[in-house]
Amino acid sequence: MVDRSPEPAGKLLEVRDLTVDFPTEDGVVHAVRGVSFDLAPGEVLGIVGESGCGKSVTSMAVIGILPKTAVIGGSVKFRGEELIGKKKKALAGVRGQCISMVFQDPMTSFNPVYRIGWQLSEALRAHQDLTKEQAWDRSIELLDLVGIPQPKERAEAYPHEFSGGMRQRAMIAMAVANDPEIIIADEPTTALDVTVQAQILELLDKIRDETRAAIMLITHDLGVVAGMAHRVLVMYAGRIVEQGSVLDTYYQPRHPYGVGLQGSIPSVAKPGERLTPIKGAPPSLVNLPPGCPFSPRCPLAQADCLREEPALIEVDHPFHESACFHWAELIRHEDRKDLFLGGVT
Repeated sequence: MVDRSPEPAGKLLEVRDLTVDFPTEDGVVHAVRGVSFDLAPGEVLGIVGESGCGKSVTSMAVIGILPKTAVIGGSVKFRGEELIGKKKKALAGVRGQCISMVFQDPMTSFNPVYRIGWQLSEALRAHQDLTKEQAWDRSIELLDLVGIPQPKERAEAYPHEFSGGMRQRAMIAMAVANDPEIIIADEPTTALDVTVQAQILELLDKIRDETRAAIMLITHDLGVVAGMAHRVLVMYAGRIVEQGSVLDTYYQPRHPYGVGLQGSIPSVAKPGERLTPIKGAPPSLVNLPPGCPFSPRCPLAQADCLREEPALIEVDHPFHESACFHWAELIRHEDRKDLFLGGVT
């Protein structure tokens, strides 16, 4: 793994104490709880965690596509401009042109009754002063850019005529159509085979290199961000429980949940090695019990973990933070993955 930490280059995106609540019949779902992070130009920020931990809701709050029932708090600033509370029309000017999104299911993101080229053209004309002919020609160029063969012919095709990998490439073409400064990729390799996954990630990295766009890469798989991200946010129960450089979070994790996620990744270097999944399930976000939400599944949990939820604090490396009272305990374990072999004590 190569250290990809970027040089300081200012802040494109500043998220501070972001909260998202969803009122339901059973109570209020606290989907995102006090999330804060920055994103610099050209940086790749990996956001990892199990399903339901708040990764996608965080990204949708940033881009402003949550349902009207969502109650959003905190601050999201793009180049110093506050996006939370911005009117729908003004936000539409930011979305697509400054911040775009690659969704995990391109089949439901494209309209099935319109040709791919037409949909790309409409995305271009929504933000640029182009004629229909100019937009169509640019659509063909975009399909070629993302590696779709015979782009002129493929522009005439409907979404269902594309394979899963080609649809995801077309979705990326849509996302980069207006040269955005931030690309949010929400599970961009879901349901794709391993070879196509690698191609999609390489394509996103190529686009970042060429355009200097920052990327928020959202996934449940730590392995997906290993060779691509500069920094990693680990989320659990709606909040960040660990954040730091890729090297720190992979090789020197300071939260048991991050260790548990690594234990569920197959190793090419050690074929046949037993995986160590995290036993149990994430808690309900409707009525969270007091204390650390991970404590029922944590092998290091002690009495203080049940009383109070730990704050996110800097640990023994600069810019490496953990929300764990007993992060120092991990240093004393030579093989940290063995922590979960015996289950929760």
